[in-house]
Amino acid sequence: MSGLRGVTLTVRFLCELAMLAALAYWGFTVGDGAGAWVLGIGAPLLAAIVWGAWVAPKARWPVPIPTRVVIELALFGAAAGGLAVAGQPLAAVVLGVAGLATSLLNASQERKASDRPPDP
Repeated sequence: MSGLRGVTLTVRFLCELAMLAALAYWGFTVGDGAGAWVLGIGAPLLAAIVWGAWVAPKARWPVPIPTRVVIELALFGAAAGGLAVAGQPLAAVVLGVAGLATSLLNASQERKASDRPPDP
């Protein structure tokens, strides 16, 4: 694995954790009482299930790269939107841009790796 690939995967993982934290923050901020708990735990749980099913490197049901990128961007967009609604616009922009950048960079690196002939 190249140095750039390692950095991409590390930042991507940190973005994933930030996405889950952002969804929890949104849920606990916009909800009241039991609703806050349902949203604060349910939103990141749902995102983690979707990520594990279709996006993760060892996804249960792997999808083609373009489909995976759309799912990733929808999840990062939901998390960024949640931060904006919860009164954290700067964090929303940072997460949105970082999520977009790492998703596209990861997809590009995977495409290039799959285009290379196998090692002898």
